Amino acid sequence: MAYFKDRTDAGRHLAHKLRSYAGRSDVLVLALPRGGVPVAFEVAQALGAPLDVFIVRKLGMPQYQELAIGAIASGGVRVLNEALIRTAGVSQVDIEAITAAEERELNRRLLLYRGDRPFPEIAGRTVVLIDDGLATGSTMQAAVTALRQERPAAIVVAVPIAPPETCDAFRALVDEVVCAATPEPFYGVGLWYEDFSQTSDAEVHELLDRARERFHGSAAGGTA
Repeated sequence: MAYFKDRTDAGRHLAHKLRSYAGRSDVLVLALPRGGVPVAFEVAQALGAPLDVFIVRKLGMPQYQELAIGAIASGGVRVLNEALIRTAGVSQVDIEAITAAEERELNRRLLLYRGDRPFPEIAGRTVVLIDDGLATGSTMQAAVTALRQERPAAIVVAVPIAPPETCDAFRALVDEVVCAATPEPFYGVGLWYEDFSQTSDAEVHELLDRARERFHGSAAGGTA
């Protein structure tokens, strides 16, 4: 049985779990696109915080792309699941080829979603990092590793759904982990959504534009 109707519904549930961060000027919500953006949009609105994207690409196993052998993030960060790579016998040549292909897609999305807009200031801020769910957590781990280089005051990993062992593993890596639901057995993220259809680039762009307009409008109203 699904926990959430769709990503918007999941975002509202997650926002309730994060309500202690509402109204804080140091909070920044970062979404992992594409699926994390509709979730994070709801969270950012509820918290009154700015929303942006942090682009990470999963490195899928040859012949079975859904299974992550690692991930890459902005700033040249690459996280590899060495144990899985050894078990599956994935060659270094394959790893480099997969990485190169995903780097091209990462750069395409950077240009599409951000254009020439500068990345928000991270140093000294509390960053709430959001995706639509975790499975192995390799993509989120790459995001956390990359964000650490920007010296945030705190990193909060927040997702609507994840297996309990993945949530627990992140507690040693970040300042707080918020998983709205942790069902066992887990099976996969999409199982817990009634509608888990793919989020489009156009939807990501629209939500980011709406979030910027609302946040800057609220900020202007608050200083009037």
